[in-house]
Parts: sequence; structure tokens; C-alpha cells
Amino acid sequence: MSEQDYSQSEMEKALNSVQEIKVGDVVKGEVLAIDDNQLVVGVQGAGVEGVVPLKELTADRNAKIEDQAKVGDVIELVVLSSLGHDKENGNYLLSRRRLEARKVWSDIEAKFKAGETLSVKVTEVVKGGLVVDAGVRGFIPASMVDDHYVDDLKSYVGQTMEVKIIEIEPSENRLILSRRELVKAEKEAKKAEIFAKLLPGDVIEGKVARLPNFGAFVDLGGIDGLVHISEIAHEHVNKPSDVLKVGQEVKVKVLNVDPEKDRISLSIKALQPGPWDTIAEVAPVGATIEGTVKRLTTFGAFVEVAPGVEGLVHISQISHQHIATPNEVLKEGEVVKVKVLSEDPENKRLSLSIKALTEKPGEDSKDEEAVPSDYEMPETSNGFSLGEMIGDALKKDNDDSDK
Repeated sequence: MSEQDYSQSEMEKALNSVQEIKVGDVVKGEVLAIDDNQLVVGVQGAGVEGVVPLKELTADRNAKIEDQAKVGDVIELVVLSSLGHDKENGNYLLSRRRLEARKVWSDIEAKFKAGETLSVKVTEVVKGGLVVDAGVRGFIPASMVDDHYVDDLKSYVGQTMEVKIIEIEPSENRLILSRRELVKAEKEAKKAEIFAKLLPGDVIEGKVARLPNFGAFVDLGGIDGLVHISEIAHEHVNKPSDVLKVGQEVKVKVLNVDPEKDRISLSIKALQPGPWDTIAEVAPVGATIEGTVKRLTTFGAFVEVAPGVEGLVHISQISHQHIATPNEVLKEGEVVKVKVLSEDPENKRLSLSIKALTEKPGEDSKDEEAVPSDYEMPETSNGFSLGEMIGDALKKDNDDSDK
């Protein structure tokens, strides 16, 4: 073989060894230079150069190209398009980001077919839902973020969460995800666990989740229990929000557990000292104390003498004068002084008197003619009836006249 034939043969071998590049091919490129926010690479086995702009290196808009690669690095790339034969700017447009995305899409498709979940990070809130980073851009519709309506989605930004793949279409970069079903499943599992071990009388800690007008829902770690408004405090509560706040940690006592109806009844006041426990100290018999008229009835007035403690001033103990109804002399909200007549903490009863603290008008009433015809003689406490007293008086007069 002549020297000319040998040279021609070697040239043909070299040409045949050059890889032909097509759009979509995966190639390896050696970084030759970093210029104007892009990499200039030599495509191995092809004898051509290509460029990789920063946006084709990473999806991070704040990234710096110097942190992505350095001269001499060999990176795997996908061919996006041909730029002609402009050696100055490279022959091909290449991308690492899209190659990585292609691999991610492949992994996601495999998980979708296997029924597996994805771990994603919420990057932003957009109209109608959340944008997440799953290696590629994913979207969670607002209705699929939780198992209940969420008014403000901003609190989810930055969170990492497990989601279920609902729809996937790599060619359209479409990835629809849902968290709702996983939340439901998790809550059901926790609910079953709580119902299995919770018993009436148990004392547990929880966090106030919601405050409707009729009470407070307390999160027990996967299921909510209800503290009815009457079980919040011993004293009267107008609105639960007056004494509790959403997110507040509270200790509660379990009153009842009903798995069939998914109901757990709780009490906060059951763990607090009862107002009647110290009534003997707050309102001892014979003491004069202040109270507030809370309710007026036909038979008397209920006066609150301590938070959660009301005593009855019977109508006969309101005034020395005859009154038809308590509201003739009292009004609700009025502060009055009362004398404690008797107390029964066990039955939560307290007898009070207002008239015992005022002088009886007309104390000098020995002359019977001075007694008005409509005057109601009060009952005595000496065990004798009114008839017996009058009879004794008449007998005494007759005896005197016989003498």
C-alpha cells in the first residue's frame, strides 16, 4: 500500500469514527470555556462544539454559571437544535436541564404506574392552587391541597409534602398532583388509633383547632374532639373566642367516646377547681357580701356572688314591704349587698337575703290598730302557726276578764 493510499485509509477511518449528531441525542461534552453566561463544550466523538446557556443548565433563576461547571468538566447533555456551522458560537444548542427533566419524567411515570407517591416542595402560590418542585414543575389544585377548604394557601410555601400523581403528560410538561387523599388516609389511620385507646376519664392535651359559637374543636393529634360551650369554664361563657384562641394548647378530660358517630366529648372545666368547692370561704353563712343580679324570676332574684356561683334571694327576702314581682325593686346587672342565710355546696344551693341588711320600717307596732288591714303577717320561725298565736292571745284576755 502506498503512502497516499495509507493516508486516505486513515482519513476514512477517522471520518467514520465521527459520531453523527441529531436533535434529541444524548451526548457528552467537555467544557472548553465559560463565556457570556454560557458554556462552550466539545462534543466527544463528534468533533464539533456546542453551547449550553445558563437557563439550560439549571431551572434556578438565581444560579451563577460559575457554580454549575468549570473548564475540563465532562457533562451529559441533550441536543436541542443545530446552529449551523458557526464555529465561533458552536454548532449545536445543548441542554443539561432538559436531560435531567427527561430522566425525572421517566422516574415519575414509573412511580405513577406503580401507584407510588412523590415528595415535592411547594415553591409558589398561583391562581387556583400550588406550584411544586418535583424535579419538574408540578401543580396541586386548591381543592386537592387538603381534605377541607383552605382560604389562604400561602402557609404551604416552602413545605415539603407527599402527594399522589393524578395526571401526567411529559410531552406537555403536565403534572397534576393531589395531597387530599393522602391527608384523608392519614387522618383515618390516626383516628382509628385514637378511638382504640381513648377512654372516658382520660386526661389528654390538644390544640384548639376551631371556635364555632357552640364550643371548641380540639385537635387530639389526628381527630377533633368537641368541648361544648358549657364545658369550657365554670362561669358563664358568651362566646368560646372570649376565653380561647385557635392554636392554643389545652388540657382536656374525655367525657364520652362514640366511634360509630365519630364523636369525642371533652371538658376543660372538669379539670379546673369548681367555684362551689371554696364557697364556705367565699360566702360563709352570716357574712355580708356583694353580688350582681343575674336573673329575675317570679319567685325571686338570682345573684352571682362569685364566678360560677349564684344564690337565690327569695321574693320574701328582697324587701320588708310586700312586692308582687322582684323587678319592682331590682334590675338585672345591679350590684347589691346580700347576707348569706344558708349554703349547700353539694346541691349547689345558696340562700341569700337583701332585707336582712335593712331596717324593718315601723318597728314600734305593738298597737294592733296601727297594723294596716292589707299587711301580710310574716311566718315565724318558732314552730307556732299564726292561728295558734291568735288563739293564745284571746284565751289570755278571757282569763283576765274572769278575774
